[in-house]
Amino acid sequence: GEAYPMGENRRALQYGHFSSSTSVFLAVLMTLLVLATVLGNALVILAFVVEKSLRTQGNFFFLNLAIADFLVGGFCIPVYIPYVLTGEWRLGRGLCKVWLVVDYTLCTASVFNIVLISFDRFISVTRAVSYRCQKGVTRQAVLKMASVWLAAFLLYGPAIVSWEFIAGGSVVPPNECYAEFFFNWYFLMTASTVEFFTPFISVTYFNLSIYINIRKRNLMRAGQPASMSTRDCEMEMRHPKVAKSLAVIVCVFGLCWAPYTLLMIIRAACHGRCIQHYLYETSFWLLWINSSINPVLYPLCHTNFRRAFNKLLCPSKVKVQPQYMEQKC
Repeated sequence: GEAYPMGENRRALQYGHFSSSTSVFLAVLMTLLVLATVLGNALVILAFVVEKSLRTQGNFFFLNLAIADFLVGGFCIPVYIPYVLTGEWRLGRGLCKVWLVVDYTLCTASVFNIVLISFDRFISVTRAVSYRCQKGVTRQAVLKMASVWLAAFLLYGPAIVSWEFIAGGSVVPPNECYAEFFFNWYFLMTASTVEFFTPFISVTYFNLSIYINIRKRNLMRAGQPASMSTRDCEMEMRHPKVAKSLAVIVCVFGLCWAPYTLLMIIRAACHGRCIQHYLYETSFWLLWINSSINPVLYPLCHTNFRRAFNKLLCPSKVKVQPQYMEQKC
């Protein structure tokens, strides 16, 4: 039968219609995003090499997030850049499938890791005593990290690989690369609930609970020095700074993911006829921008991470003024 229903054998994503100057400008922007994403997350990964004190259960969740975001910048975006600039997928259907599976898995893993980090922070505040007793990477922590990757793959991977065989044919033209369920509203709505709506509600709940708990503690202490259960910066801040820090985490996550999720669902419902392409494409890039923001948003709020970054970026300053650097953190 007809493999490309409703005239979808045209260029679905409408790329490749840029002037030379626009193409150069876009190429520079995308290259800068790749560099920012790779270097930022590489710094987080290297921090675990230079700073042994980072190798705690909670901090390994940051490592898990950094690995996912590093691969987004190192593989997913570079493969996509020629597709944007030329308007054609020239790497074959096999690599298209691989790229889609990896991209969907990594982006979803990034989201799930953010939920895991927020949950870990929540436990560190609400169950401070038991959390403080945990040292290193426990078996439970390893299982959580592995579960993130397994769940991220299972959400989209099997569908990407097997959809056309179950449906009896492909709806993707030979010179294009997008998932077979690109216009399937029911599947996307279900997947989006797991990938964005539920995580967003969870992250909001965990961070709001952290703020409320810290606020109650500080009120009870009536200005007395606090006994810290972790070395997280948010535990060392007053009521306004805590609120600002946690609000930024929730808002950045929402702003990066909500536009894409909503436009993807609407686009699928109207089969791409009611959403301007540039709006959808802009929302799509916000997902990858989130991977470049995460290294700044999460690890930099921790004393040990900042110390490790100082060792990597300013080794001479650390050697000359170790006590100052420690106090600054």
